[in-house]
Amino acid sequence: MGYKSLAECVADLEAHGHLLRIKEEVDPYLEMAAIHLKVYEQKGPALFFENVKGSPFPAVSNLFGTLERSKFMFRDSLPNVEKLVSLRSDPVKAMKNPLGYAGAGLTALSALPMKQSLFKSVFRKTTISQLPQIVNWPMDGGPFVTMPQVYTEDADKPGIMNANLGMYRIQLAGNDYIKDKEIGLHYQIHRGIGIHQSKANAKGLPLKVSIFVGGPPSHPLAAVMPLPEGLSEMTFAGALGNRRFRYFYDEEGFCMSADADFIITGTVYPHETKPEGPFGDHLGYYSLTHPFPLMKVHHVYHREDAIWSFTVVGRPPQEDTSFGALIHEITGSALPKEIHGLKEVNAVDAAGVHPLLFAIGSERYTPYLKGRRPQEILTIANHILGKNQLSLAKYLFIAAREDNEQLDTHDIGIFLQHILSRIDLTRDLHFHTQTTIDTLDYSGEGLNSGSKVVFAAAGEVQRELRAEIPVGFTLPEPFTACAMVMPGVMAITAPAYVSAAAAGQEIELFDQHLKSQSLEGIALMVWCDDAAFTAENINNFVWVTFTRSNPATDISGIDAFIKDKHWGCRGPLIIDARKKPHHAPELIMDKQVEQNLKRFNL
Repeated sequence: MGYKSLAECVADLEAHGHLLRIKEEVDPYLEMAAIHLKVYEQKGPALFFENVKGSPFPAVSNLFGTLERSKFMFRDSLPNVEKLVSLRSDPVKAMKNPLGYAGAGLTALSALPMKQSLFKSVFRKTTISQLPQIVNWPMDGGPFVTMPQVYTEDADKPGIMNANLGMYRIQLAGNDYIKDKEIGLHYQIHRGIGIHQSKANAKGLPLKVSIFVGGPPSHPLAAVMPLPEGLSEMTFAGALGNRRFRYFYDEEGFCMSADADFIITGTVYPHETKPEGPFGDHLGYYSLTHPFPLMKVHHVYHREDAIWSFTVVGRPPQEDTSFGALIHEITGSALPKEIHGLKEVNAVDAAGVHPLLFAIGSERYTPYLKGRRPQEILTIANHILGKNQLSLAKYLFIAAREDNEQLDTHDIGIFLQHILSRIDLTRDLHFHTQTTIDTLDYSGEGLNSGSKVVFAAAGEVQRELRAEIPVGFTLPEPFTACAMVMPGVMAITAPAYVSAAAAGQEIELFDQHLKSQSLEGIALMVWCDDAAFTAENINNFVWVTFTRSNPATDISGIDAFIKDKHWGCRGPLIIDARKKPHHAPELIMDKQVEQNLKRFNL
């Protein structure tokens, strides 16, 4: 049977050795986050904070900190849920194997949301300032809700079956928010809530918003799931949790999750915004202060045994990495079924997810010709970049399955070497300029604005990648050091970035200096602030390279050219991944807070 509440889940985890209680008073300003980060890094247990300074409510974090613990929480329901998602993505499966998928239909039917009569007696009222005021990073603009389930309905088709449940961060205080009366609602482009707000705005109506915190663990997971069309988050939550999503409406018409630990109700009026942020985010940098929707608080409710649920995001891997692993476990091959010819896709977590995608597709357009070149995989790449959240990617590397049946998008080093050994740098880079990228990515020209590039490789090996620095290789001043990241890839310590004009002059200098040198076997050079750090491990390399560069402005190459509006280069590719003045600052933990953790003996 599924958990009826977050308290039941906490008790179950504790009984099986998956949870650590912290009895001492803990400061929600930086200290709770620091404890979470340290325990997560050690692949440790879920954390229950009994005594949160300044709040009457306990808190829990790291529930999803390992894939093993996530599977434990959903041990009774995962197999049927995986079948349900697979069936929604490919209904033909049920016709081919009706007995094997019989349980999936029953799972969906038994998981439909359950409306109840007024259930308000379970809830008591409180205020925003009584909630745990958790601040994760030193430059954060205030306390945030980091594990919310934000519920909105469609103004044209009201009701729970057309509703959206998403996880969008909530700023509880700070900036210009009026204490206990206003909070900030941050959501990125391509989110369901945006459609609902647009429809409400068109009608001149305020958007009713219900924010749920806590509840059975299936509820927050449902809020982040990329679900197939026609499968609602509330139905999925019921299926995964082995317990139907129970809800009712209060006297003001707000939907209330009967199993939530906390509920904040409020309204967002058309075009009303206030500055929100900064916030330490999952790319490993702060998202900065920008105007985002203002939510006017109506009521704040809590259960008698309420537990505040939170997480900490930062440079990957973090708890949301484990979320991603569980999502992949559940959805499996759902996306490839939606895109014809796609075999595999991986949003690379170490690069912050949206900056970097790896994909494998079929290349079957001209089987009658001897040589293979990117054709079908370019069509697949365009489909990927037009697909929901994947459309926010900056870099897409796509390979042909026919070149290596064993190629795996999750093996970062091997996959990149496969691409770099086969790619024709004069032909196989395809740019998309002046387009949208992730809201949290500040490498582009402005908020939500930047460029994309597709690296497409199909056919025979074009170059043997060199593992060592070429004999006699020298750098022009003021470039100071270089190191091999992997075969074919070199990190180079460049002078501090000054301006686009200065970068252009540095490219000319670099190009002239290296044209006469033997660069055979080198496919990619990454300009960075610290070559040793960048080359230290594969995670550092992808994080630095793909979070600190905007393809259209930061990609260049040795002996570059433009022909018929197509850019290419005859020598190695260069990516300028230096920190730039318009980039957001990276996340750095407070040293004194780190020192204070010694008293917890973690």
